[in-house]
Amino acid sequence: MEHHEAALARYVSDAGAQEATLAVVLVGSVARGTERPDSDLDVYLVVDDAAWDAAARENRLAWSERHDEDYPGGYVDVKLASPRYLDAAADRADDPTRASFAGARVVFSALPGLEDSITALAVLPEQEWDRRVDAHLAQARLHGRYFLGQAHASGDEFLRRHAALHLALAAARCVLAANRTLLRGPKYVTDTLRTLPDLPAGFMTLWQQVIARADPADAAALIGLLEGWLPRVLPREETLSTFIRDNELPWLTGALPAEYY
Repeated sequence: MEHHEAALARYVSDAGAQEATLAVVLVGSVARGTERPDSDLDVYLVVDDAAWDAAARENRLAWSERHDEDYPGGYVDVKLASPRYLDAAADRADDPTRASFAGARVVFSALPGLEDSITALAVLPEQEWDRRVDAHLAQARLHGRYFLGQAHASGDEFLRRHAALHLALAAARCVLAANRTLLRGPKYVTDTLRTLPDLPAGFMTLWQQVIARADPADAAALIGLLEGWLPRVLPREETLSTFIRDNELPWLTGALPAEYY
């Protein structure tokens, strides 16, 4: 929208005058063309590595500014990035970080090849997608079969809800990974599932029942549906080791837990 573009131009003019600024990348709804009139502007402000390090020491890696300066309710939501940040993100960023660059528009840049680097952020090799399918299926099996069953046997309501919601997230992420689709964040899960080109028949109904009822029978049905739909299924005997690797050993391996890929 015109007022968004005008506000963006003013922000870029101010940010570009700062010595450390290397680029401004527009992301979010305005970049994707799905904005509302009162939508904010989401940007990555790319600065040199020294400036990013200084901001990290001051705990100032994200902020908002220009509140109501450009249009009613408008503001700029800023996250800092740097060349080193972008290189690391291409190698090992989690899904929300990668997905945040989907549809990104480089508005200003002094970095050669920045657009290609950002495009590459959302590309994962096939073996990584397959690893994620396995990891999320292992999560679904343990939360849906073991922990949910334990919760019902003990009457532990917290564990029951915890297991059901973790099963729901793992099942959703398994289907997303099978569709080669990144997770943007929890508030987008339901809508993203509904737009997938390939979804197991009856998945949404069972998935919502698991969330609402946290019942072991629904959980078993959902896991069975997944296992019958996936073209390649993690062998049952590898489930526990996969779960332990992804939940209990990230402190040792330095990898992200499966929930936070």
